[in-house]
Amino acid sequence: MAGPVGIREVAARAMVSVGTVSHVLNRPELVSTATLKRVLATMDELGFVRNDLARQLKMGGGTTLGMIVLNVANPFFAGLAHACEAAAEALGHTVIFGSSDQLDGREDRYIDLFEEQRVRGMIIAPLDGHTARIERVIRRGMPVVLFDIHANEGDFCSVALDGNAGGYLAVRHLLDAGRRRIAFLGGPLHQVDDRWKGALRAVAEIDGASLTHIDTLDQTISDGRAIGDQLAVLPAGSRPDAVFAANDLLALGLMQSLVIADDIDVPRDISIVGYDDIDYAASAIVPLTTVRQPQEALAEEAVRLVLDHAFKAEAHVHEHLLLPPELVVRASTTSA
Repeated sequence: MAGPVGIREVAARAMVSVGTVSHVLNRPELVSTATLKRVLATMDELGFVRNDLARQLKMGGGTTLGMIVLNVANPFFAGLAHACEAAAEALGHTVIFGSSDQLDGREDRYIDLFEEQRVRGMIIAPLDGHTARIERVIRRGMPVVLFDIHANEGDFCSVALDGNAGGYLAVRHLLDAGRRRIAFLGGPLHQVDDRWKGALRAVAEIDGASLTHIDTLDQTISDGRAIGDQLAVLPAGSRPDAVFAANDLLALGLMQSLVIADDIDVPRDISIVGYDDIDYAASAIVPLTTVRQPQEALAEEAVRLVLDHAFKAEAHVHEHLLLPPELVVRASTTSA
C-alpha cells in the first residue's frame, strides 16, 4: 500500500515549487488563480491530506479542544457536549469528544490520544476526580478544565453546578411537602457526593426526618428501574415516601417501574425528584420535578476557562466556579 502523499509529490505533479504548494495551503492569497486551481486539482487527484498535527506543532498550537464525558448516552452529557461545541465554534475552535463510559482505562486512553494530537486544551468530566493521570498531563503544560467536581484549589480550572445547594433544594422541597422517609438514589457515591451532602444538610433541619442511600453501579434508566422493582414489592410502611435521584435517568427508570405497580401512586405514595432537567423530564408519564443544570452557561464557562489558560498561560489564575441550581417543580412531587 502506498504511503501518504506529501507536498513534494504535489509540487512535482503540478509542476510548481514546494513553496508554492505551501502558499496554497497557508497563504492562498499569494498564489495566482490559475496556479491555485491547478494545485488544488492535483491535491484532489493524488489524495493529498493536510497534516494538521505537523502544522500545529510548527505554529505552536491548534484550534482543537478535547472533551471527555462520563457517558455520551446520557442526554445531559450529550447536550453539554453540543453546548461546548457551539461555545468553542463561536471562538474559532473545534471540539472532539470521547466518552469514558465509566471506565478508567478508556478515560486514560482518550487523554493519551488528545495529548498526542496536541489539542489546545481538555475539558474532562472525570471518573474519579483529579487523578494522577490528569495531574501528569497538567504538569506537562496542558490546560485542563474539570467538569462537575467541587474544587477549591489546584493547578487546573473547574466548573460545576453547586451540587450541595442542588441536593439541599431537592430534599428541602420534599420535606416541605411533608415527606419524612427519604431515599437518595445513585452511585458510585463519590461521583454524587455533593448532592448527598446537600440532602443530608436539609434532612438535619427537620426532626423525625431520615435519609437513606440506595447505591447503584451506574446512573442509567435500567439501574433506576431495577431499584423501582425492589421498592415496589416492599410493604408500604417499609418503603420511602420520597426519592431524590442523583440524575434524571435514574429518576425516570424508577418512575417507570413504580407507576405500573398495583398499589403505588406517584406522587401520592412516593414522590420523586431528579437532577439535570434533561429533555425527557418534562414529558415523562408523570412530569418529573428536577434540579436544572444550565448547560449553556456551564459550557461557555468551561470553554472560556480552558482557552484563557491556553492563551494566557503565564498570567493565568485557576478558577473554580460553582453555578447556582434551579429547582423545577412538576407533577412527580405535587398532587393535582
